[in-house]
Amino acid sequence: MKYIPILFLAIVFACGSPAEEPIQWKSIEADLQTWMIQAQDGDTITIPEGNFMFKNPLILDGVSDVIFQGAGMDKTILSFKMQESGAEGIRAANCKNLIFQDFTIQDALGDNIKITDTYGIRFTNVKSEWTGEPSQENGAYAFYPVLCKNVIVENSIAIGSSDAGIYVGQSDSVIIRNNEVYHNVAGIESENSRWVEIYGNNAHDNTGGILIFDMPGLTQSGHTTRVYDNNVISNNHENFAPEGNVVAVVPPGTGIMMMATRNIEVFNNRIHHNRTIGTALASYVLVEALGAEEGSQLDSANAKINEAYDPYPNYVYFHDNEFKNKHWFPTFENDFGLLFLRYFTFNLPDFAMDGIMPEGEEFVMCLQNNGEFNFANIDAANDFEGRTTQWNMYDCQVGVIEPIFQ
Repeated sequence: MKYIPILFLAIVFACGSPAEEPIQWKSIEADLQTWMIQAQDGDTITIPEGNFMFKNPLILDGVSDVIFQGAGMDKTILSFKMQESGAEGIRAANCKNLIFQDFTIQDALGDNIKITDTYGIRFTNVKSEWTGEPSQENGAYAFYPVLCKNVIVENSIAIGSSDAGIYVGQSDSVIIRNNEVYHNVAGIESENSRWVEIYGNNAHDNTGGILIFDMPGLTQSGHTTRVYDNNVISNNHENFAPEGNVVAVVPPGTGIMMMATRNIEVFNNRIHHNRTIGTALASYVLVEALGAEEGSQLDSANAKINEAYDPYPNYVYFHDNEFKNKHWFPTFENDFGLLFLRYFTFNLPDFAMDGIMPEGEEFVMCLQNNGEFNFANIDAANDFEGRTTQWNMYDCQVGVIEPIFQ
């Protein structure tokens, strides 16, 4: 086990109220970077209790079975508020079986923690945040594993991301459990990932609580996701994503949003007081129409669409969820909100679908045991002319997804 020696301590006194004792920031950057560069398979890099300031990213590359651990979530604080080079706070690539645990990371210029091309990654008891007010100047992702396999994010906290707090992209065999996410644009987002379990999380006060998206132009399409036993409460924060980002189309007041995904089961969630829409099921066709301005992420994605991409959601089983909404009006800051205000005033939908169906393929969706809930098919394919609030045709049961992990 390697303990990071604090040989040189540069003390910086942060501003605080007169009644507060100033934070003493220490520098262990040179020592810690050396340990990480020289890390061998099986090493444990241990960071002591304290507040540590960094100007450059911390990097791991090509190592296996390495543990990066602090003294506790609120005891070891790694700040990148004064970052001068690089984008990420912590970056790892081409690794195997990494564990990050028991620390807080703050205020990287880009993503707080980015992991790529890694087999086996676990975050546990980690807080990843941007301090201060939520802002589009914040980094995109608090946790950002992409192109990974066997990913676990658990018992952690994500705050202030201008895209998604916990994001997993183009990855396989993923567990996101027992986390708290708030003041992000998207609390949790799974994009083009497969065999994903999202459960036991508390997603509150984001723009959108939980997003399951499938985008064109990426290395793989997503499928087979279970979302269950989550609290998705009061996700009504203004959308502060930079203009042109995909998540900029998510209306404030969104609980769960599924786009162009398939083989998904959503059950036993408490979806309360999301002012615009409890759960939305959308095709990429609609999202593209709302946000594909020249130069945007959607515009870039459209250029990469090929015949293999399926823009329609399908095989959705949505059951045994609980809806509540104390709000009378949706957001006025988004086209979806204005649409619901026009057509569903005082009867906002708990579950809405865009009604844009795949051609030449059977559409399978079942809604069961969700209590008294307001349903809407907005029939966007026909300029909303055939919109309906009747859901009986979807009162059915499909084969449930077997638990992906034990």
